[in-house]
Amino acid sequence: MTGAAAALTLSGVSFASAAGQQQTKTVRGTLPPGSPDFVYVPVDIPSGVRELKVAYTYDRPSVPSGTAGNALDIGIFDERGTELGGRGFRGWSGGARTEFFIRADDATPGYLPGPVRRGTWHIALGPYTVAPQGLTYEITITLTYGEPGAAVEPTYPPDRAKGRGRDWYRGDCHLHSWYSDGRRTPAEIGALARAAGLDFINSSEHNTHSAHAHWADVAGDDLLVMLGEEVTTRNGHVVALGTDPGTFVDWRYRARDNRYGRFARQIRKAGGLVVPAHPHATCIGCNWKFGFGEADAIEVWNGPWTPDDEMALADWDSMLVASVRDEGREERRDWIPAMGSSDAHRDPDVVGRPQTVVLADDLTREAIQEGIRAGRSYIAESANVSLSFTASGGRGEHAGIGERLRADRDTPVTVRLEASGAPRCVVRFVTDQGVLHTSAPLPVAGSGVVEWRTTPSYAAYVRAELRHEAAVGPLPGALAAFTNPIFLGGT
Repeated sequence: MTGAAAALTLSGVSFASAAGQQQTKTVRGTLPPGSPDFVYVPVDIPSGVRELKVAYTYDRPSVPSGTAGNALDIGIFDERGTELGGRGFRGWSGGARTEFFIRADDATPGYLPGPVRRGTWHIALGPYTVAPQGLTYEITITLTYGEPGAAVEPTYPPDRAKGRGRDWYRGDCHLHSWYSDGRRTPAEIGALARAAGLDFINSSEHNTHSAHAHWADVAGDDLLVMLGEEVTTRNGHVVALGTDPGTFVDWRYRARDNRYGRFARQIRKAGGLVVPAHPHATCIGCNWKFGFGEADAIEVWNGPWTPDDEMALADWDSMLVASVRDEGREERRDWIPAMGSSDAHRDPDVVGRPQTVVLADDLTREAIQEGIRAGRSYIAESANVSLSFTASGGRGEHAGIGERLRADRDTPVTVRLEASGAPRCVVRFVTDQGVLHTSAPLPVAGSGVVEWRTTPSYAAYVRAELRHEAAVGPLPGALAAFTNPIFLGGT
């Protein structure tokens, strides 16, 4: 075992060829506290196998309050091996399922159909948490012999939907179906996305790309379906947004292993964006520890607005401040745009709450990604909320969200927000100096215009927040929407 994400390979299981029959073997063991992140059980598969089926159970002893109990994930690699980033991956269901099968013509959601070839396969166990008493498991492996079914030829959704030319498009880029730990089918998600007024979505299953071949029937002229993965490591999650069909991104490493950069580059090479997800989430292994040097955008808002989103927003704003302070340096730090997604898994999770609204030249994968990467976007709690946010100077200079208003340091600048669908929300203009303007609540009808005047010397950037009225106390209310910044000044 080496490194934080070390692996342990146990003694193997062998099967003798038994054409026309079915064979079953059971493996038992106990993992102690402090076990490595991944434990592999080798399985020698003979020729002539039509189907491989694996079922597992593990004990869940009582533990003291505040102590993690047992949680054991599972997946499998075929005869091509378990090398990091290699070709052997055949599926992962985490803790969402207690059994799975693989055949040439079909597989359990989360797993890849294909022939069960002769050689040494590896069942991958992931002891997510281990109780002080240890984790006792039992794995049952069943081989069914016979002629394989016809191989499945995958079909993928197109990279383009009909679109409206250059326009604002709404999307949700972090969603889970039953191909990982969600409970909805792709068809159900597609229906909910359309009902939420979305123009695009992104498939983002935990540690598997098995859903990619199941979205073609969901896409249409009115809905662009991009393909990706939620790369779920033990030190944080990252959404691979809009990768090429069939792209698998490995997740078996921690921050100290210095391997994350390799896979961030792989995401980009496959045409995707690198988006750290819910960086301050409190679930075990969810808090982001890899830094943001590789990020194309950051998921600042994840699902219903909660205190960890407030922390993510504050952290992101601090990065904006650092970016403008670095402008005069030779090696300048670019700013990283924010986005928001629902991370919806099952009822009552709401698809499209929140959603990222992107100014793009068309409804295509590349155009949407370019708009997200450039920060020409705002995040809204639903399709009811629409914003227009601009800055203008005295000589006709004009800039929108994600852009820079070219103006001298002391040039008067007018910042203007037009909003609809935000009843009784308060508008705040946030700069590198903090919140410098707060409006009165918008009317009950939800529409209004708020203007503020400043100069580039006073505010290096301005971004807008729409917040629901706080119920009590001095804390700001939950967000209804917020924008990426407009930068002021410079030539």
